[in-house]
Amino acid sequence: MKTLILYATKHGAAGEIARRIAKKIDGSVIHDLKQSGIPSLEEFDCVILGGSLYAGRVRKEANSFAIQNAPALCSKKLGLFLCGMDASKEKEYFTANFPAEIIQVAKAASFLGGIFDPKKSGFMERLIMKAVTKQGDYMDAIDNGKLEQFVDAMKA
Repeated sequence: MKTLILYATKHGAAGEIARRIAKKIDGSVIHDLKQSGIPSLEEFDCVILGGSLYAGRVRKEANSFAIQNAPALCSKKLGLFLCGMDASKEKEYFTANFPAEIIQVAKAASFLGGIFDPKKSGFMERLIMKAVTKQGDYMDAIDNGKLEQFVDAMKA
């Protein structure tokens, strides 16, 4: 099965998650949606689409791609992932950011955690993280257990 992993990221967390997924799925191809030259979906049996959340909204590249390609995505084995530091509204995040028809056909839809790197963040982002998490240091909060479950669901 040929797998395409598409992601949109601001500071790199979604890209890191995409790379971790790709290491577990042989022959997968990764593409950053901010880059040109998106491979044709016709070449792939499986598509994984994800992005990072900011204030509850996924990166516009991931949202736009999902909307513009919904019929093609619905015809594939599809996985959706979101990343960020607050998983408390996981279901709401998916329904607010992806078309209902692709959520319904997705084999897996998971909030996989995130990474906070103060060196890649602006002043306001650092201030918000410090207020919310009570710390401002580098934090890798990717949920490797959920990532494994996500990959297992996509391989099944």
